[in-house]
Amino acid sequence: MIAISLISGDKSTIVFPMTQKFRCIVADPPWELKLGKTSPVDSEAIPWNHDLTLTQLEYPTMSVKELKALKVPADRDAHCYIWTINAHLEATYEIARAWGFRPVTLITWIKSPMGLGLGGTFSNTSEFILFCRRGTLSAKRRVDRTWFGWPRGRHSEKPEEFQTIVESVSPGPYLEMFARRKRPGWSSWGNEVESDVDLGGQGLPLVEQPSPFLLTGQTLSLTGL
Repeated sequence: MIAISLISGDKSTIVFPMTQKFRCIVADPPWELKLGKTSPVDSEAIPWNHDLTLTQLEYPTMSVKELKALKVPADRDAHCYIWTINAHLEATYEIARAWGFRPVTLITWIKSPMGLGLGGTFSNTSEFILFCRRGTLSAKRRVDRTWFGWPRGRHSEKPEEFQTIVESVSPGPYLEMFARRKRPGWSSWGNEVESDVDLGGQGLPLVEQPSPFLLTGQTLSLTGL
């Protein structure tokens, strides 16, 4: 997920013109998380049961209020897929409605357990996608399940197989919000890629904070989760 909230008073922005509406939108919001001294570092480089702790996130986040205020360039007949986590399930439904969508189905990504990682009494081994509709756009096909066992990638990296399914279900044109890489056939918006669209005049702040997920040689320090 790519953070776009304004932090440290730096309001410099990158703005790219948006000239079309999208019939399919995938969003992976940079959720705010409450972490304490007992939250293990979640990283490929450090085992989940390592004794190091994480007391603050290494990237800027957005509040639910900020996410709800985003102007989403959706067609009047469109589908939207919003990535979410246990802590923000209820808020995700609110965000979907604020964006003009009707929540329909909760899709689950089941992950293999890796020890006692982030979470409370039960360590988190799942993420969710809220599938939403607006208008009367028909799906291209039906799918025989609401859960998937895609393999894990880097921390918070979403499986490419997910968007392959999206492409088989929802008609384009396609937009990925908070994108962390370019995908062929999709427009992108985020501060880890060159954005193709301007969400109603909303810009992306230049973030100076380093991230382990940056490509070497980038001009801007843009963080992601």
